[in-house]
Amino acid sequence: MATFLTDGSTVEYTPSSAVTAGDVVVQGNMVGIAPLDIAADALGALQISGVFTFDKDNTESGVTVGVDAYWDSGASQATPTVGSNQLMGMFAETAATADTTCRVVLLNDPSA
Repeated sequence: MATFLTDGSTVEYTPSSAVTAGDVVVQGNMVGIAPLDIAADALGALQISGVFTFDKDNTESGVTVGVDAYWDSGASQATPTVGSNQLMGMFAETAATADTTCRVVLLNDPSA
């Protein structure tokens, strides 16, 4: 038997240190965005689906729609570069090299 909890667009999250709205939180293979501030040790929620605008390195090559998007936690930006970065979804629109932002659709895959 199962009991419906949520549509799956958010998950509960209790941070050990305060989180600011817009912060990207990586938990295992799941990437979430804090839609609101969450105080340390307080229950909040992370958005784990939807389209978001992220910072992008404007010295890195441009990206096209549908290319895998990774979270570079060291630089706090989206990148098409795999490396040690966390897969978070796909680019939702084309972004030129000179662009400093990009749009990404979060695709949290529980099988990843």
